[in-house]
Amino acid sequence: MSVKNYINQTLSHYEPYKIFLGGASLVALAWVSSHFLSSDKDFREIANDIFGFLIKKARALPVLSSKVREECQKISAKVEDKVRETDTNPLYELPDEPIDPSELIAKMEALRDAEEFHWRQGFVSGAVYSGDDNLKEITTKAYGLFVHCNPLHLDIFPSMRKFEAEVVRFTKRMLSGGDGVCGVMTAGGTESLLMTVKAYRDYAKEKRGITRPELIIPLSCHAAFDKAACYFNVKLIKIPLNSDMKVDLKQLKSKITSNTIAIVGSAPGFPHGVIDDIQSLSAIALEHNIPLHVDSCLGGFILPWARELGYPIPPFDFSLPGVTSMSCDTHKYGFAPKGSSVLLFKNLEYRHYLYFVATDWPGGIYPSPGLPGSRPGGLIAACWAALLSTGKKGYREATIRIMQSQKKIKEGLKNMQDVVLIGDSQTPVIAWTTTRVGIYSVADYMNKKGWHLNSLHKPSCMHICLTLRHCGREEAFLNDLAESIQEAKNNPNLKDGSAPIYGMMATIPDRSLVKEMVWSYICLLYTSPSPRDRQKSR
Repeated sequence: MSVKNYINQTLSHYEPYKIFLGGASLVALAWVSSHFLSSDKDFREIANDIFGFLIKKARALPVLSSKVREECQKISAKVEDKVRETDTNPLYELPDEPIDPSELIAKMEALRDAEEFHWRQGFVSGAVYSGDDNLKEITTKAYGLFVHCNPLHLDIFPSMRKFEAEVVRFTKRMLSGGDGVCGVMTAGGTESLLMTVKAYRDYAKEKRGITRPELIIPLSCHAAFDKAACYFNVKLIKIPLNSDMKVDLKQLKSKITSNTIAIVGSAPGFPHGVIDDIQSLSAIALEHNIPLHVDSCLGGFILPWARELGYPIPPFDFSLPGVTSMSCDTHKYGFAPKGSSVLLFKNLEYRHYLYFVATDWPGGIYPSPGLPGSRPGGLIAACWAALLSTGKKGYREATIRIMQSQKKIKEGLKNMQDVVLIGDSQTPVIAWTTTRVGIYSVADYMNKKGWHLNSLHKPSCMHICLTLRHCGREEAFLNDLAESIQEAKNNPNLKDGSAPIYGMMATIPDRSLVKEMVWSYICLLYTSPSPRDRQKSR
């Protein structure tokens, strides 16, 4: 009997729909196995992925899709109302005649005055790290002097080379970099991290023949690594954290393969302010002969001074032999204007793979050290001016004030009822959660008191990133937090605010649904209601 006849005879006893469902089930099982079980995730992550996948398919059914769409629209409407609160007197096209400069500046000053109070009074986590008016005057003047400059044209603006080279030298010396350490300036921490991944991907491809690159990072690493993996087609291997919120070194080591292009540690991690065990990561990198990047975008301009002043900061920089690159934001604790960061490499060979050069373009040979082509020379000049006008003395003094504030707030949180610290931070970032009340409800009540803090998840918590603006505001912060916890206890079923939205988004298994809602939010940032819609709303 032929195979064809045998199969037909065997299945002749079954109804067609059963044969169809059976075949479809086998195909689905095979797909799930290849898609989920071949990954580097643990069982819980795989289970969550499968559950999320099923939820995604279920919500595509007509009976559920309309309900999901309706709920999403409700959430989007709440978010839109919040965004529109600041959308006053929108303009829709250029005026026929130029606006008088005095009138224009008056409008801009009014916008500035409306948003300046909260950060000046120390209500804002991070964002503005100095705010000193004298420094602002210096950097503003520096920007104005070089506002027309573009480092793309160094033959016309040679000052740009001086400024960038010296900012890189200042930063590498601060981070224990020897003569071989080199680097570039970037537009911020995200570009620094993107270019790190690009450099190591290209280095691994040329030197080791890796065509399926993998990057190993702690779960607490900055989301810019996710962006880099997406942009540059690199597989991201995320390693869970221990109870101390440091990366699990045993698991990290077990994930190193012949496709690993680099491993990463944070100093500190943005969510919890905890410094990974960079010394052990350095040893692992040396053992496996792979690069180690230390993301110190947040802490790079305060941890060296804190360590020098005697604070318990573990080794994290180029003093460790396994560290091959570091990122350090000058626009955070370096007090430079927003839009500047430094990316450092242990040697010229690594930095070489950062560059892009087009040699056959009809417009000429086109080189670029980073993502942009043209760059604002004014920002580079302002960064250089900020570093020199602050100096070592200024950074030491700022570090003392910020770390004294950190000690007061950390002790206050330790002694506060219903509060549990997340990790043992030795840095200006302190994270906590609450035990008998929802942390996002507490965040809402803090927001009503004027505080702008960071709500986090996995685990659900919040943090404050301390800056010079918080020095002297410690008692006010702790009192407001204690009051907010009590208010959240008294109103456990709070319906307004962001708590219901953020809490729900943190637990939705179908993360694509969360992405869709966030996409809607991003779209709102670039749109204004039409004149007709504004008339209707009045």
